[in-house]
Amino acid sequence: MEIRIQSIHFDASEQLEKFIEKKVEKLNRYSDDIRAAEVTLKVLKPETSQNKEAGIKLSVSGFDDIFSSKVADTFEEAVDSALEALLRQLQKNKEKMRSK
Repeated sequence: MEIRIQSIHFDASEQLEKFIEKKVEKLNRYSDDIRAAEVTLKVLKPETSQNKEAGIKLSVSGFDDIFSSKVADTFEEAVDSALEALLRQLQKNKEKMRSK
């Protein structure tokens, strides 16, 4: 799976990028059909809390792209919640395939 990380208006640390890659790679356990993941990191209004946004788009063979975007205090929290939402969507797709 190809993972592309894009940080908008700031430079993501190497540690943050490794964290994201490690978490996104775990999605392979749930679906072999994931071709690519595109992660977009954004700082909304710097002076407020809950200002880190992580959007993750998965390209999945045989399905439309799956997308989730979450906002939290830290990028790590935002990535975790976005991945949880994507996992639920992947499981729904699997159930749809089984019922066909």
